[in-house]
Order: sequence, then structure tokens, then C-alpha cells
Amino acid sequence: MTIPKPLVQINQSFIVLSVILGLLISPVILLLPFAVGVYTLAMKKNPVIMAARPLLKKPANAYIQEDRDQQLFNQWIATVCLGLSLLFFGLGLSILAYFFSIMVMAAAGIALMGYCIGCTIRYRLMMMKHNRARMN
Repeated sequence: MTIPKPLVQINQSFIVLSVILGLLISPVILLLPFAVGVYTLAMKKNPVIMAARPLLKKPANAYIQEDRDQQLFNQWIATVCLGLSLLFFGLGLSILAYFFSIMVMAAAGIALMGYCIGCTIRYRLMMMKHNRARMN
């Protein structure tokens, strides 16, 4: 299953923008992308992507497609990092909170520029699994 790239980019932009606002205005704003992430991982449907789907000008299959499983993996990483950021803000550990928020923002921003850090991580994990299975 695949997702049109413009929809993935809208989701990445949503993450970048909400983290910037969360860091500049109030960390409470980070609850929004965190909640979207939890919902996405639980239901396997991203509300940001679903809301943006009508904005596509061409049929969905006319766009470059992104792998759904890869996007769920990336969402998992972002959601865990945002959860840690919220936890650390709640504990008063601001440096760690900013670190995890900025990591999410940077990864989504870099992905918008064309390089997927989550893809590299997933590829390495899959290769490790493959190599272990081959050795056994």
C-alpha cells in the first residue's frame, strides 16, 4: 500500500510547524502532533493525510508514491520522540525536552528536503535481521 508523496509532505510540514509553534509558544502544542501520531499508529490512518487528501489536484495514483509501512515506521519514531519531549517538559527537564522536539523537527524538515532518516534506520534494521537470519 502506498501514499501519494504530496500527502506525506503535508504531514511532514504539519509536524515541523507544530513543533516550531510548540517550542516558541507553548509545549502544550506538542500534544497535537503527539495525539495525531498515537491515533495514526493505533488506527493505521493518519488524520492529517486523510484531511489533506481532497487537496490533491490529480488522481492519487498520478503522484510519486511513498511506502505506507515506511511512513508508519517514521510516525512511530516521531511519536516516541514527541512523547519523550512532553514527558521531559512535564518533569522540568527542558534540555532533554528540547532535544527530542528538535530531533523530530529536524528529521521531518530534512525529509521535506529529500532525505529520509527513518528510511535509513529502517533499512539498516531490515539488513541486520536479514543477516542474522542468513547466519542461522
